[in-house]
Amino acid sequence: MQWSMPHRVLQVVAALIVIVAILAFSLGIYNAPQRGRMPGEKFAGSAGAAPLVATDATPLSQDRIEGQAPRELTPAEKEKALEDKEARQEAADAVRAAAATAPPGVSVAGALSTSPAGEKAAEAAQVATPAQEEAPH
Repeated sequence: MQWSMPHRVLQVVAALIVIVAILAFSLGIYNAPQRGRMPGEKFAGSAGAAPLVATDATPLSQDRIEGQAPRELTPAEKEKALEDKEARQEAADAVRAAAATAPPGVSVAGALSTSPAGEKAAEAAQVATPAQEEAPH
């Protein structure tokens, strides 16, 4: 087998991996409790540290759980949203007009279809078909 490193380096790395595995196993045995417990059984030794008491803790507010309420749009934002909506409506009207004037059997790029498969095909045709003025590549 062809290796990219000298054989001796691979042996040293393998030895280090084995040593780390043996060390991890032995530390697991060393730190294991003397006697195991069944699930739900209390620890027989000292209880350890007392539970923390958070005096300055506050419950989560409804805003933190649901998110903040949507802010009111500024007049400039409202105007821009209205312009965008009108532009989309004009584009949709232009597509509908082109689809209405197109000869039967010819699909117009961007035309609305009634089936989900037709919508995907129309989107793919819109992306894949070059414009009429543009020469094919």
